[in-house]
Amino acid sequence: MELYKLSAAELAKMLREGKCTSTQILDSIYERIDAVEDKVEAFVTITKEQAYAKAKEIDEKFARGEKLHPLAGIPIAIKDNICTKDVLTTCSSKMLYNFVPPYDATVMQKLNDCGAILVGKTNMDEFAMGSSTETSYFKKTKNPRGLDRVPGGSSGGSAAAVAAGEAPISLGSDTGGSIRQPASFCGVVGLKPTYGAVSRYGLVAFASSLDQIGPFGRTVEDVAMLFSAICGRDPMDATSSKHEHEDVMAALNGDVKGLRIGIPAEYFGDGIDAEVKESVMAAVKKLEEQGAIVKEISLPSTKYALPAYYIIASAEASSNLARFDGVKYGYRAKEFTDLTDMYERTRSEGFGEEVKRRIMLGTFVLSSGYYDAYYNRAKLLQRQIADEFAKGFEECDIMITPTSPSTAFKFGANSSDPVKMYAADICTINVNIAGLPGISVPCGVGADGMPIGMQMIGPKFSEATLLRTAANYEKICGGFGSVADLD
Repeated sequence: MELYKLSAAELAKMLREGKCTSTQILDSIYERIDAVEDKVEAFVTITKEQAYAKAKEIDEKFARGEKLHPLAGIPIAIKDNICTKDVLTTCSSKMLYNFVPPYDATVMQKLNDCGAILVGKTNMDEFAMGSSTETSYFKKTKNPRGLDRVPGGSSGGSAAAVAAGEAPISLGSDTGGSIRQPASFCGVVGLKPTYGAVSRYGLVAFASSLDQIGPFGRTVEDVAMLFSAICGRDPMDATSSKHEHEDVMAALNGDVKGLRIGIPAEYFGDGIDAEVKESVMAAVKKLEEQGAIVKEISLPSTKYALPAYYIIASAEASSNLARFDGVKYGYRAKEFTDLTDMYERTRSEGFGEEVKRRIMLGTFVLSSGYYDAYYNRAKLLQRQIADEFAKGFEECDIMITPTSPSTAFKFGANSSDPVKMYAADICTINVNIAGLPGISVPCGVGADGMPIGMQMIGPKFSEATLLRTAANYEKICGGFGSVADLD
């Protein structure tokens, strides 16, 4: 079998048994990228020279018999809003088209210490604002499961790279569903960790109280392996938690007997495609047959989550993006009359339409006279949503919902209607609002042949329980790990 088709865990085992080298794995990955990247367009930047230099170093360590981390020698793709030292980091925006960070994000430093190998930076919605990767300044990433379909967003490139076999694992970021929704659309596994479980230092900020870095993989084991490498307290990030994380790799071997699964009624109502509901409930039934206990619960404030999310996220975005002014780095307008004109022209030319829309909305809700009417009420609702989840988890250990209301839609289907596009995140945004962990796993295929995703949500820092449940379902259904056929 071609090495690019194997999971990260399988590749790690082969490396330790001397059945292949890191360089040979890279050869297979880059041959795959050469073969399919013009169809998928998952990457903004390819780091081939740097990758081979690191692979050579890892191979030499294996040859000397050194004991290395399981991720040593494993290729990984990184979303292009995560800072990588001396490697272009653009956020898929004209504003940062030439930005090369002088430092690594904490997650990158951890991966470098583990010996993982960066193969490239992946395409995304501009500044992570979007649900389809159509707002990227550079290109539109295609869904490997159907090239006329979007891969989801904003981490569409990271999900597509894994689904296409261009990398066994990848990192994305999730502000309102940007890991889980593309994982659902592309038929891979995606984990959004608890807020604060993974350092955000070096992640270009969209909405600081909602953003969270997390892993993609074609198997639950790969996602668990990557999460265990990047989680933990970071003194460089004041919002990172001191929580002692459970051994998620050991948790994969547990069962679901006695696990209490809550089914929130609000996630199975109008707006969710019938085939999505049926696939998710069929998956729940399989877990029930393994000894899980299923009961219906209610989260009444779910219907208010979408407006609350976009008020909070846009408000924080308008503040975070104020730093992009053309003065110290990034794009600067070529013609201007004075400093104020330079600011205006730079930001008008450098940002895309969706980013400007959210900056304007965020500035409005924070303005004098509207702060209490919009932003303050949204923050109060955020507390109410978090309290409802906490109450719900008194009755259950995890909750299961659809990841997305539908399968991946075609290019252009929602791009002209921002509200319709925003609704694509209706099943995922509550998890970010409440700061909870969530994982999406494939649970079926729609009539259009596209994957359907099931979302599992847990209390804060319950990643081990979510991964254990996901691993059990993976065994029941016979595995998730196929690479998309792009021939």
